[in-house]
Amino acid sequence: MSEFSLQQALNLALQHACEDDDRVLIFGEDVGGLGGVFRVTDGLQAKFGDRRVFDTPLAESGIMGMAVGLAMAGWRPVPEVQFDGFSYPAIDQIVNQVARLHYRSRGSFAMPITLRVPSFGGIRAPEHHSESLEALFAHVPGLKVVSPSTPGEGYHLLRQSIADPDPVIFLEPKSRYWHRESFDPGAPVEPLPVGTSRIARPGKHATLIAWGAMVTRCLQVAELAAEDGVELEVVDLRWLKPIDADGLAASVSRTRRAVVVHEAPLTAGLGAEVSTLVTDRCFGELRAPVQRVTGFDVPYPSGALEDEYLPSIDRVLTAVQATLEYRRG
Repeated sequence: MSEFSLQQALNLALQHACEDDDRVLIFGEDVGGLGGVFRVTDGLQAKFGDRRVFDTPLAESGIMGMAVGLAMAGWRPVPEVQFDGFSYPAIDQIVNQVARLHYRSRGSFAMPITLRVPSFGGIRAPEHHSESLEALFAHVPGLKVVSPSTPGEGYHLLRQSIADPDPVIFLEPKSRYWHRESFDPGAPVEPLPVGTSRIARPGKHATLIAWGAMVTRCLQVAELAAEDGVELEVVDLRWLKPIDADGLAASVSRTRRAVVVHEAPLTAGLGAEVSTLVTDRCFGELRAPVQRVTGFDVPYPSGALEDEYLPSIDRVLTAVQATLEYRRG
C-alpha cells in the first residue's frame, strides 16, 4: 500500500496501460518531454519512446482527427486536450467522427479512444481553463463520460476506460490533482461494470450526489452535518454516461431526499438529468423535491471570484436544510 496523488495515480495507470498493450498511444500538446501541464504524462516518453508518447501541434481538431485515424488502423489512442476549454475546437471531430463512426460503419470500425481532459475549476486559472463540459459530452450518443474523485478511483477508472472498446471522455478534476491517498494499484480488483456509482459515505437522512471535486465538497458537508446528528449519504456518480440510475434509486429510496451538486451552470446541467432520473425512479418515496446546488448561469469568472461561483459548503448545507424541512402543502 503506497500513497499517491491523483496526478501520480493517472500517470501510473497510463504507464501500466502502455506496458499491457503495445497499441496504446499517448499524445497531445506538451505531453512528451514536458510531461503535460500537470505532469500527468511525466516520464512516459522516456520510458516508451517518442513513437508511443509524442507531442502534437497546437490544433485540437487535428489531435482528435489523428485519434480517429489511429483507431481505425487498430491502435488505442489516448489523446489529451490540455485544458477543458481547449476542447471546443475539437467538438466537430468528437461529435461527428469519434462518437458516430462505429455506428455509421455498421461496426466495421471501432473507436477505442480515451480523451483525457483536465476539467472543472478550483485552481484560480484564467479564462477558458475552468470549464465543466460533462453535460455537452453526455448529450452525444456514442460517447461514455467518466470523472474520478480520488487517486484510487482515477487509477482504476482510467485503466477501465482505455480498455473499453468505445470512446470515453475522461474528465480529470484539476483541483484534485495533488490530493493524496493510499491504495495498492497491484491489488486484484474485480472490475465494476461501466456505469457504476459508489457510496463514498453511508447515511440515512438525505443523499448528496456529486462527481469530481464536488464529491470531496459533499463529504465535508456530511462531516459538518453529522455534528448536528444529520447523517448524509454521499454518492460519487463516477460515470456521467451511462448514469447508474439503479444505484441512485437505491440510495434515494433509503434516504427519501436528494441534493445534486456540480460545478457547471444550473440550466441544462447534468444535475437536471440526474434529478429527473431520481424523480422518475423514486417519486413515491421522495419526501421533498430534488435540490440542485451548482455554478451560476454566467461565464466562469476570474480566479479572484471563483470561490463565489463554485458550490460552497454553506450553499450545500442550505439545500440540505431546505430538503429536510420541506413539508408538502
